[in-house]
Amino acid sequence: MKRLLCMIYVTFIFNLHYSQNPSKKTSCYDLMDVLKVEPTPLYKLHLDASKSFGVKLLKDTKTIRKYISNGKFHAIKKKGKGYRVQKLNYSSAWMVSKASLILEKIGMRFTKETKGHTFTVTSITRTLEDQCKLRHINSNASLGLSSHNYGNSFDISYIRFNDVLKYNPKMEQALEKVLQYFANTGKIYYIKEKQQSCYHITVRNY
Repeated sequence: MKRLLCMIYVTFIFNLHYSQNPSKKTSCYDLMDVLKVEPTPLYKLHLDASKSFGVKLLKDTKTIRKYISNGKFHAIKKKGKGYRVQKLNYSSAWMVSKASLILEKIGMRFTKETKGHTFTVTSITRTLEDQCKLRHINSNASLGLSSHNYGNSFDISYIRFNDVLKYNPKMEQALEKVLQYFANTGKIYYIKEKQQSCYHITVRNY
C-alpha cells in the first residue's frame, strides 16, 4: 500500500512540475529563411514604404501589443463609410494612423463614386506567425517578408461588394479607379492579386 501511495505521489509531482514548466514554444517559421526571399522590384516598393514608418518587423502578437500600447497602432472599425471588414482569422485590425486614414478616405471616395456601395477588407496587419499559419491553408501566402508585417497594408476583395460574394465588373472597375486616384497622388501603392481575388494596398509615408 505504501509503495502504491509513493508511486501516486511521484506521478503527481512529475505532472505538476511539467504543467508549471512547459517546454519553450518553437517558432512556426525560420526568420533566416524568411529574410532570404528576394522581393520582386515591384513589391520592393511596398516593403520600402512599409519600413519608412519606424515599425519593426512584426513577429508575433506581442510586438503588435507593443505598438498598440505606445499609440503607434490604431484600431480599424469593422464598419466604415464605404467599407466593411470581414472576420479576420490571420491578421489583426490595427494599423498606423496614416494607413487607417487612407482606408477611410478610399471608402468615402468609393461610396461617393458608386452612390452608396461598399467594398470588403479581407486582411490587415499580419505577423510572421500569422503568415506561417496562413501558409498551412494557403500555399500562395508570402514565403518572404510582406508589407502586412509592418502595419501599413491591407487587402480589398474585388469580388465582394455590399457583403455579397459575386463577380461584379462594374464595382471592380469603380474600385480600381479610386485606387488609381490615390496611387497617382502619391498616397498608396497597389497590386492586383488575381490568385487571392484582391487588391493589395500599401500606404506610403507621404
